[in-house]
Amino acid sequence: MQDRVFQRLLQNFGVEEFNGPQGRILYVLWQKDEVPIVELSSKTGLAKNTLTAMLARMEVCGLLQRKASDTDKRQSIIVLTAKARELKDKYDEVSEQMNTLFFTGFSQEEVTLLDSRLDRILQNLEQAEHEYKKQGQE
Repeated sequence: MQDRVFQRLLQNFGVEEFNGPQGRILYVLWQKDEVPIVELSSKTGLAKNTLTAMLARMEVCGLLQRKASDTDKRQSIIVLTAKARELKDKYDEVSEQMNTLFFTGFSQEEVTLLDSRLDRILQNLEQAEHEYKKQGQE
């Protein structure tokens, strides 16, 4: 449901260059450009094969480019284009509207409490992922 609402908001704000799932990729790259695919997969939660297909479509649309790593030529680095950078403000507006929808009727204290609980859940998941990697269970 969240993806459908977010997609509708993108349309309402006139964003046609990318869809909601692609927005997750762009969001990560807006935080830090020139990211290896492995890191992008980790930060978006998308499997590498799913991510690779999405990146190919985004590259065709002129939103990003791939380049070889300076240190490891086998590794692809994903880089935003100027076109994608120009879309950040619209994405931020859509995200702000989505946050307003999420928290309608919540007090500030409730929002703060929810955020802290979600942070704890993320920490638990990160710890579990770290433990699985240590055990060789990626």
